[in-house]
Amino acid sequence: MNMIVTPASPATPNGTTRPQVRIVIVGHVDHGKSTLVGRLLHETGSLPDGKLEMLKAVSARRGMPFEWSFLLDALQTERDQGITIDTTQIRFRTNSRDIVLIDAPGHAEFLRNMITGASQADGAVLIIDALEGVRDQTRRHGYLLHLLGVKQVAIVVNKMDRVDFSADRFQAISDEISAHLNGLGVTPTAVIPISARDGDGVATRTDRIGWYKGPTVVEALDQLEPARPLEALALRLPVQAIYKFDDRRIVAGRIESGSLVAGDEIVIMPAGKIAKIKTVESWPATPIAGRQGAGRSVGITLDRELFIERGDIVAHAGSAPRETRRLRARIFWLHDKPLAKGDQLLVRCGPKESRATVVAIEKAVDPGELSSVENKAIGRNHVGEIDISLSNPIATDPYTENPRTGRLVIEVSGRIAGGGLVLSVDAGQRAVPVDIVPVESALRPDERSARYQHNGAVVWLTGLPASGKSTLAKALERRLFTNGGSPILLDGDTLRAGLNNDLGFSASDRSENIRRLAEVATHLARNGHIAIVAAVSPAREDRATARRIADTAFREIHVATPAGVCEERDPKGHYKKARAGALASFTGIGNDYETPQAAELVIDTSTRTVTEAADEIEQMLKTTGVLFDEVVDLAANI
Repeated sequence: MNMIVTPASPATPNGTTRPQVRIVIVGHVDHGKSTLVGRLLHETGSLPDGKLEMLKAVSARRGMPFEWSFLLDALQTERDQGITIDTTQIRFRTNSRDIVLIDAPGHAEFLRNMITGASQADGAVLIIDALEGVRDQTRRHGYLLHLLGVKQVAIVVNKMDRVDFSADRFQAISDEISAHLNGLGVTPTAVIPISARDGDGVATRTDRIGWYKGPTVVEALDQLEPARPLEALALRLPVQAIYKFDDRRIVAGRIESGSLVAGDEIVIMPAGKIAKIKTVESWPATPIAGRQGAGRSVGITLDRELFIERGDIVAHAGSAPRETRRLRARIFWLHDKPLAKGDQLLVRCGPKESRATVVAIEKAVDPGELSSVENKAIGRNHVGEIDISLSNPIATDPYTENPRTGRLVIEVSGRIAGGGLVLSVDAGQRAVPVDIVPVESALRPDERSARYQHNGAVVWLTGLPASGKSTLAKALERRLFTNGGSPILLDGDTLRAGLNNDLGFSASDRSENIRRLAEVATHLARNGHIAIVAAVSPAREDRATARRIADTAFREIHVATPAGVCEERDPKGHYKKARAGALASFTGIGNDYETPQAAELVIDTSTRTVTEAADEIEQMLKTTGVLFDEVVDLAANI
């Protein structure tokens, strides 16, 4: 629910402007957030005429004592349960600011809503019950504000009447919460003792808090600084849709930051294609003149036809967001199952989405703990910093550079499972020497995938010698090629006869052999091909290195044929048993082979025909997003 309370005072005359500050108010349930907001509306003269009297009359008819929180808790279920379950926006004025106050839920079950409210804020008010003091949920809210990049936080110690307005009690709470926030890199702008119910400290200093010399709540709000105007930031227009009208192709979306006008030279990210804005359109589809700024939904036409997708970002040439497949993010996790390294996710940055893999987790802590202990996984309602590898490139900004495009949402099985801030792009990538400039293909991956009807991938078949890897690899290669795909076979022995003929069979040479094989396969996958690798690759760590190199393109198939079964097939397509001791010539590899623990597919070729095994591989490639179930029409998206 968005309940907008319009200020009673008239608009600022003569076209002058006043800064607007968006402030979220958070705190533990029942610590008095809604009561404080209701009192603020009253004290600043922002209630519509007759509103207060009407609510008092409603309370009397119900036989209930009037509460200031009734001004906000407008939903019947909220009144019945006595808790706020949605995010409410309220507008009012101080002497020098236009305030948009966002009242967010404090109950642990509604943290998703609280995150939604805090993510929109320039500053925050954190409210604490003077009798109960700092609770785990209070510390968790403080951490969430830090997580969401809110740097301006005013602390309000409410219900001072319950502790007889004790200065000692106030100081103890002030010291505890200030230390917690300082540890997060957040310095409170003020710590204020109040009684929201009676009005002490809200807009005036009363005798009961005569020992307090700091600002009132209204004065503290007046001191918070508005965020940098969105129009002052670089142009960011995430593409929501592409519409066709007559011979025009209109790219539609909302300007999140910056501004644009017809004639501007723009770049479409992440593809990096350059064009000029031919016209700026509104609905119905008619050209509009003048520069359009942040917050405006517009359509634009370009001076040339480009392939553009939903989620691409329109920016000015020279100030574009970064194109990346790797992100570092600070996230708050909401899912019941802890987030662990290697987990598969769906990541959304604005309207753009991409499958992703968690490649590293750091600083995974419970924000409610006073002394946080790092974990290897992020539990429910916990936070952490993660490195994410994306299957498709996206364009984004670090949050510190642009808060509108520097946030992300994580989904698991179609449900929101977490969210947070983009800290940096290309996290964990190896540095490239300054004198080496990689040259990218003239063809985009989406152009290749539209032709081949599949994404690039590294299909890595591992297993004992003579288990059937090469036979399966060739069968898969033939099937994909017959279906119009672009498979390329990379057999381990074949590469050892050429590219890797300088390597022996020591542990280090075997590792280097796998690394080179993975680098070649990954290069092919990034250019839209399916690289089919058949290699014993007995060491689990070597295969893990190959997975790290290929990132989300990697699909491991364990050819789990028992020792003694060879790859020689009979006319019906079944594998025959090998002669005894067939593995003896492989210098102990059979004994040294480390079985995969998390392969995408396990196949025992002694129980399947080649055709059956190829069927299983093909199905796995479909379910993991490599092969397309439906034909993709590239031209329809241009």
